[in-house]
Order: sequence, then structure tokens, then C-alpha cells
Amino acid sequence: MFRIRALHGNAFFLSRDRLDQVRRIFRQTFPDYAEYADTLESLLRQPAEHGYHAALLVAEGAAGRVDAFALVLYFEHVKSAFLDFVGTRPEARSRGLGGALYEAAREYCGRLGAKALYMDVQPDEPELTPDPDMLAESRQRMRFYERYGARVIDGTLYHKPLGDPPATGFLLYDGLERQAPLSLQEARATVEMILRRRFRHDTDEAYIREVVDSFRDDPVRLRPFRYRKQSRTHPEIVPRRLAQRYALVRGPRHHIHHVRERGYFECPIRTEAIYESLEPLGLFTTMRSSAHGYKTIAAVHDPEFLTYLRVVCGKLKAGRPMYPDAFPIRRPDRRPKHLPVQAGYYCLDSDTPLNRNAYIAARDAADAAMTAVDELFAGRRLVYAVCRPPGHHAGKRFYGGFCYLNNAAIAAQYMLRDARPAILDVDFHHGNGTQDIFYDRDDVLTVSLHGHPDYTYPYFTGFSNETGTGRGLGYNRNYPLPANADDDTYIHAFDKALDHILKRNVDVLVVSLGFDIMKGDPTGTFFAKTPTLRHMGRRLIQAGLPLLIIQEGGYSIRNIKRGSLAFFKSCAQNE
Repeated sequence: MFRIRALHGNAFFLSRDRLDQVRRIFRQTFPDYAEYADTLESLLRQPAEHGYHAALLVAEGAAGRVDAFALVLYFEHVKSAFLDFVGTRPEARSRGLGGALYEAAREYCGRLGAKALYMDVQPDEPELTPDPDMLAESRQRMRFYERYGARVIDGTLYHKPLGDPPATGFLLYDGLERQAPLSLQEARATVEMILRRRFRHDTDEAYIREVVDSFRDDPVRLRPFRYRKQSRTHPEIVPRRLAQRYALVRGPRHHIHHVRERGYFECPIRTEAIYESLEPLGLFTTMRSSAHGYKTIAAVHDPEFLTYLRVVCGKLKAGRPMYPDAFPIRRPDRRPKHLPVQAGYYCLDSDTPLNRNAYIAARDAADAAMTAVDELFAGRRLVYAVCRPPGHHAGKRFYGGFCYLNNAAIAAQYMLRDARPAILDVDFHHGNGTQDIFYDRDDVLTVSLHGHPDYTYPYFTGFSNETGTGRGLGYNRNYPLPANADDDTYIHAFDKALDHILKRNVDVLVVSLGFDIMKGDPTGTFFAKTPTLRHMGRRLIQAGLPLLIIQEGGYSIRNIKRGSLAFFKSCAQNE
């Protein structure tokens, strides 16, 4: 079994291990072009420099092992793609990988809106390929591509020797099920683009003009099939060979945390509303979270605090939540000795109880966040961790605001092994816990838009002059907004916040998403509507950074459905 992912744009660096594996396969498969493997990183990350967008389609086996890859170049100006290289790990051949990769390449081209897919194949004619072994291999490749309807463009000089050492190749054309013939204008524009940009170091102006001018037929003449009958149908193509670019991670045990108390808005139906709204879109691969252990969580939260949550929740009886009733000024040397009384020592408010399943559900939510990071690092463009309970009010040593463990902070901490993350909190309430965790650190940039603390929970943090301390000075930014902020007010502040992040040297963006910014939320006072969510989705996806979305607040079921639909549809429509 294997799955195929697309690595491209700014997301590729999160998959460095896979890129390294591709380089090794490349050098084994194409020893004469081994130095080209060193350019893959530049191709993926700097499309403007090369004049085209590059993507690696990676076929993964067990445990992230790369079995095969295809390098696809997309020339946006002519809306055509070029299949540059296809390589397979020697011991992984003859398992249907070639067909699966080619089908994934065709699917990828379809997603981009490409009109055609071209490829350069060693000629299958003895006078151009005198070596018998190479000739046999070339004929086998031609037979393979003809199965999918690809044909050689005939009657041109494209096969004229090129490069050092000189190489020849026939240009194959796959119309991707398009019925219209290939026009001369389209073919000339595409071939010129391929020669000028992909082969720019091997060509000169005279060569390009000679080859392009050799295209004279309109429509372009395609060589008859040699290896299959004209009437033969294409092979059955497996739909969705290419993994979805978006993933949704859900925790399997979130529902066990259910406080049936008046005014406790954080209930299981919130996540069900998200699934119900997004499932019909077909945008996401949905998966369950996997266990990730304690180490990263303990790097974010004080171990004594974690032990307290675990022990106390484990001692409580089912259906008997424990609320704090006294809130002493916190002094490390004056922590109450009686466990129930310590709730006030660790908790922000009187509205967030501990119950028997709170810690289990919180660990499950943290696992969902870290599983989402794994998926992002494996090449997804966007991953949505539907975390419940939420987390952005949980600090190093405290919980509150329905939050016990800080899922966004745990995800960012987990990323630090390979990336420089920023956290953008767009929940109605200030992400005071996230600020507390990173306030004196310079490895995670934290930015929050929220209701002004003069009137909004948690009241004591979230002011604009809170910018970090020590090494963290300048790495925290708050944008407090008035109580009646509408679409225009929120969008203006959101754009400023995002622009601030994009000016910094960050690799990946974690978004703490709260639908409580929408009009009618029982815990918020903003008047934002679906246009704001659509604007946020568009700006975030067009920013070009890999996106990890962490669910925070939002307590109107109607708003959750409408907001999630507007946000993620906008992401998908604006890539």
C-alpha cells in the first residue's frame, strides 16, 4: 500500500526527510544528471526565479518511506505542465507505482487547470537511439504513455541534440481528456516556454528559434499510436490517486468531556456541527488523532500543573464536576495543600470545572494538534485540528476559559524541531495562555486579535502595549478591538496583524480559529459575518505559508456551520 502526496511551494521544507529520500532516488536513477538533485529545493521554493512552479509527487510506503517520485513543472502563462523526471527506488519497482504516479500527475494538472501535460522521452527509433538496451527501454516507456492517450508530436526538430553531453528526446503530448486538437499557437508558446525556462542553461536563442519555427502544422500533427490500437480504450484510472491537500484531524474521545451545566457552552455538538458542515465539501482527508506522548506537552506546561490536572481529574466521580471557589494571589511558596482548594490556585475563573474526563479529553485534543503537525510536515497544504476542549486560555501553570491544555502552543512547540512558527489568534477572546507561554521567548511569534480587555474575558491581558519581555521582546503583538467591531473593523485589523506576521521570518502559520467573532455568539459582542470569514480564508491561503488551523471558541451552532463553510471554501477557492 502507498499514498501519493504533492510537495510544493513553501510547504516542501516541512518534508525535508522526504526531499532527502527523493534526492537519493534521483541520483541512483539518473546518475548522469545527479547534480540536478541539488536544485530541487530551489525549484520548489523559488518559482519566480525559475519561471515556473515545481511540485514533487511522492509515493510513500510504510513509515514515510519514499518509493517513487515525479517532478512536475507548471508554466502558468501557457497553462501547461511538463513531466520532468520520474524515479523509483530500485527495490520498489513493478508494484504499479508508475501508473499511480502518472495518474496522480494528471490529477495534479487538473487541479491546476492545466490544458495539457508534456514530457520528453528518449526516441524509440533506432537511428536516434542506436543502443539496443536504451531503445528497448524507450519503447517500453512509449507503450506506457500511449496507454493513457499520450502521443509523440510529429514532424518537428524538438529531438535535435541538446545539452552537454548531447541528448535527444521526442516530445509527447497528453491532452488530459481534452477533445480539441492541439493548435499551432498553443504548441509553439508551450515549447518556447519549456526551452527558455526549463532548459535555459542548455539552449541559446538560435536553437530555440529553430525548434519553435519547426512547428508548422495547424493543428499540430501527432504521430499515430504504435503500441496500441487507435480504438483501444484508456486503462481504468483510479480516482483520487493524489492525496487531498487538506486534512482534518479529529480526536476520538472529545465527547467524553461534557459538562451538563447551565451556561457551559463548550459542548460536544460544536465539533459535530463542524463535521456536518465540512464533510459535503470533499476538501478534506479526515483522520483520527494518534498518541504523541508527554514530552512536548511538558515543554509547554509546568509538570507540576500537569500532574495536578491528571491526579485530580482521576479522583473525581463521574457527573460530579469540581469548580474552584477561592482564588489566592499565586505565590510558589503558598500553594494550598488540599487538592480541591488548589483548583483556585491553578484556575483563572469560576466557570471552568474539572471533571473525571477533562484531562483525558484535553490530552486527546493535544494529540489532535500534534497529529495535524505530522500531516503538515508530510506535505499537506492546510490541516485543520478540530480540538475539543479548546486551549488558548491555558498557560504554563493555569487553566480556564474552558481550556486545560494549550493546543496551539503545543503544536508550535512540536514544530520547532524543523520550522519557525507564528501563532495568529483570531478568537473573540484574547489568547492569554498562548501569550503567557511564549512571552519571554523569541522562537515563536504570537499575534492576537480580540475584544478589548476593558470589557472582555480574560480582562487582565491583551493590551496593545504587551509586546514580550527579555528575549521575547517584540515577539508578541495584540490588536484589541471595540465591543461592536463589524466586518470592516475586523478585516482592517486582521490585515494589519497578518501583514505584521508576513514581514517576519516565519515558515509556518498556526491559526487559533474562533467562530465567536461572528454576530450572535453568546460569549462575544462583535458583528462580523461570513464575508469576514471568507476574507480571512482568502488572505491566509494566499499568504503562501503552510497553514495549521486549531479550533478554539465559537458557541453558536448556526455560526459554527456558516463560519466554517465560508472560511474553508474561501481557502480552497483562492489557492
